[in-house]
Amino acid sequence: MNKHDTALVRSALDKSGFTFTEQVEQADVVLINTCSVRQHAEQRVFSHLGHLKHIKKGRADMIVAVIGCMAQRLGDKLLEHEAVDLVCGPAQIPQIADLVAKVLQDGQKKLAVTENIRQTAHEEQDQALEKFESTYGIEDKQIPGQAFVRVMRGCNNFCSYCVVPYVRGPEVCRPPAAIIEQIRKLADTGVKQVTLLGQTVNSYKYKSGERTCCLADVLAMASDIDGIEWLKFVTSYPSQEFFDPILQVMAGSPKVCDYLHLPAQTGSDKILRAMNRNYTAGDYLGLLDRARATVPDIAIAGDFIVGFPGETEEDFQATVDLVKRARYKNCFIFKYSPRPDTSADKRLQDNIPADVKKRRNIELLAVQGKISGELSERFLGKQVRVLVEGLSKKPHLDLVESKGEPQLVGRTATDYIVVFNGPQSLAGQFAKVKIARTSPLTLFGELT
Repeated sequence: MNKHDTALVRSALDKSGFTFTEQVEQADVVLINTCSVRQHAEQRVFSHLGHLKHIKKGRADMIVAVIGCMAQRLGDKLLEHEAVDLVCGPAQIPQIADLVAKVLQDGQKKLAVTENIRQTAHEEQDQALEKFESTYGIEDKQIPGQAFVRVMRGCNNFCSYCVVPYVRGPEVCRPPAAIIEQIRKLADTGVKQVTLLGQTVNSYKYKSGERTCCLADVLAMASDIDGIEWLKFVTSYPSQEFFDPILQVMAGSPKVCDYLHLPAQTGSDKILRAMNRNYTAGDYLGLLDRARATVPDIAIAGDFIVGFPGETEEDFQATVDLVKRARYKNCFIFKYSPRPDTSADKRLQDNIPADVKKRRNIELLAVQGKISGELSERFLGKQVRVLVEGLSKKPHLDLVESKGEPQLVGRTATDYIVVFNGPQSLAGQFAKVKIARTSPLTLFGELT
């Protein structure tokens, strides 16, 4: 979501006459797009601001803007920072070019955030966001041949640990016609893969008259667009609503990738209740069973939080057991950190010691690593189709025989990372690779 917002803002500023620079010391304007989901992410922002404060001592005319979730959460408190000139929330990014121009013109600090974030967006603000999305959502594709398309904003789930509803506001679903038109324009520019974005993307529903359009309908319509070959969507909430129709579209369309990111967060029913997750571990595993019965080759990824307040060793073991049963392709595993203004922060004491959180995190990563390694080994000697992203960021790691060509990275339809050597011109194109070696998170092969 933040990568998408960054691309939109960069495109808008580019259209306004700004030129991107890789060197922060050369910049007239520096924007930091922020996330508030974890404390570590906010700490990194303050670290960046400390660095920029020193740079600004020799560049008094440099403008520093903080945008995104942290901007919405802290507002004028953030504006008090010596380095910060502009604070802009997620709902105000359509104004970003004008706000930057005003700060450059008059040198005065500016604040643009939503006062009552949980109120339904005003029609004018909603239309501005839609226009911004439609205009700049086809401009900046960070990975060749791929693009993100937001289908909805905000969240109504109020998981007790999560700050998102308080910084992104209530759920607002985009009109399906606007989504499909944006995907069609992307296809015309050569985009082959589109990833549909939503905080709880499977809860997408748009009512028009007596008809309700759900995510399965959007996927089906997008599948009919010439040029689009792969469709993905993230992130899904473990809900019964619209779950089976989505699976049926996935099973019936070769364009909808057999991949599902479905965070469980914990395997303990007690902790699930404390997290305000409206399902049990049994419900969750039932969804996975249905997914695999409908789409036998589906790859599933998960998210987990360890060390949530009140989590006992028995609760943690329930999470380990769920991970073993779920057999995820991969998992994102985090140690719990309290987020201000969430109900967990207000009601529950962060009573799990840091060393216990760390131990559980390491243990769960090891359990998942073993499963990921076993699943990866099934690809040995097989040929896979990948969409090439470009040069590998870490070509010095696990080098395969180069044959004088650079190391490239791509992904399969089921989101496996594949590293191989080939011409850089393959970026944004499909390629076939025979897998010669595997690790838990990466497949290594040769271009065929």
